Order: sequence, then structure tokens, then C-alpha cells
Amino acid sequence: MEKAKVYFTREITPENVVKLYETLKKELPGKVAVKVHSGEQGNQNYLKPEFMKPIVEKVKGTIVECNTAYEGQRNSTEKHKKLIESHGWSKYFDVDIMDAEGEDLELKIENGKVIAQNYVGKNMTNYDSMLVISHFKGHPMGGYGGAIKQLSIGCSSSAGKAWIHSAGKEKDQTKLWDNLPEQDKFLESMADAAKSVVEYFKGNMAFINIMCNMSVDCDCCAVAEDPCMKDIGILASLDPVAIDQACIDLVKNAEDKGKEHFLERVNSRHGTHTIDVAEEIGVGSKEYELIEI
Repeated sequence: MEKAKVYFTREITPENVVKLYETLKKELPGKVAVKVHSGEQGNQNYLKPEFMKPIVEKVKGTIVECNTAYEGQRNSTEKHKKLIESHGWSKYFDVDIMDAEGEDLELKIENGKVIAQNYVGKNMTNYDSMLVISHFKGHPMGGYGGAIKQLSIGCSSSAGKAWIHSAGKEKDQTKLWDNLPEQDKFLESMADAAKSVVEYFKGNMAFINIMCNMSVDCDCCAVAEDPCMKDIGILASLDPVAIDQACIDLVKNAEDKGKEHFLERVNSRHGTHTIDVAEEIGVGSKEYELIEI
């Protein structure tokens, strides 16, 4: 079986994001959703809209986001829209908060490890394809955040986020924190949810992970640690499992003393279990060929 191709460049520029996307030779059809992390208010590490401008224009995409399930400035449509405007996203792009109104879209998960359905913003039905741009960094709960997290937590509605975090026990975000499961069930639910989005788009997807500003904390944290590692580069692939595995391997192989702190966050949360399960249930493959550009 042919290994998944993961393209890699060490120089992080907006132009190189476009170059790596073009290397994939994947024409995303129709209306393109570009999934990014818009950044919580106060966060200093998220990727700014100016950086994204060339690639979003290249695919003629619409920036898509969903509301959160925790306290902050993104847990209601009204607040989220204001933050998106203040962070400059709406200055450059059309922005769609996919769960802004109406009922969620329920995606069935065949042979899911934990959950049998996923709840995403209903506006996902407006798009024919998706470009997932992930800022690769640590995460307080998931251990790390990359393509699989963007597919799962990132695309789920506010209620869907509660559903994943609670391993299918709770859609009410106000009750979420009283219903947290054992860690592996949460990680497995993320893999399940990622599978549902990959299957929804039927191969009309591409993935870019950007390894910069690598804090142990996510862009969802209003108060986040500063980066603990030097920037590593940009990766692009058609396989979300392969690209996340490649990022983890690049961290492990880095000659950077800060990697111990980063990997402590990943390992203490059992973060790579998400990658293992995503491969197991058919989201993608951990076997990859890293091609440096």
C-alpha cells in the first residue's frame, strides 16, 4: 500500500503555504470552506488573517468557524462575530459561523469507536469542499491540536463540542464539565467526529499544518503560554492522520530543548491516542513519506 505523501518546507511564509497547496495537485471543487482557528480574545499565538490571505484567495474560499462550548468571547454568535471582526478576519474574507442559527447538521458515524453521530454547524451543507488549515501546537485537553482536532472540535457546533468532550453523554454545554469522561473516551470521540467530516466531503479536502508559535496551549486559551519551541515549518497532505503524525515526529526529532516541555503536554494527555484511533477507524494512515520542498 502506497504511503501517504506529506510535503514539507522549513520556511514559513504565506507564499510557501500556497506553494505547498499547489504541490498537492488537488483542485478543491465548488464552494470551498477554509477552516481556521480565529483565536480567542487575549491569545497571542494564533495565525493572523494577513498570513492566510494568499491561500484563501488562491482557493476563493470562505473562512468557516463554529461557536465554542466554554466561557470566552466565542461561545455565542454575537460575541464571536465581534471577535472575528476585531481580529481582522471579516476585513479580508467572507466569514461563516456555521452554527450561527438553526438546527445543527447531524452526521452519522458508521462503526464509530465511541459516538454514533456528530453535530456540526448546519451551514456545512453550503460547501462542496474544505481546506483545513491548522496551527499545530499543544492543547490543554487534547494534548496537541492539528488537523484531526480541526476536523472534529473545530467543525462541530457548540452542542457538538459538548457532545465530543463528554463522549456522547451531553449536548448542553452548561452541563458539560460535570460529565467529562475518562480521557481516552474523549480522544476517541474526536477521532470519530473527524471521520464523519472526512466522509461528508468524500475526498474533496486538503490539509495544511503550520508549525510555528508552538505553545503547549491552544489558540482557544485567552491566557496561553508563550511558544516553547522554535518554528519548524509548513506541511501539506491529503491525509489528516499522516500530517498530524508527521508533525509529532518532527517535534520528537527536533534538536530543541523546548521539545521536552511540548511533549510532556502531549504525552500527559495521551494526545497521540487520537492519531492511533483515527487510523484504526479509517480516517487516514500513520504511514507517510515526508517530501521536503
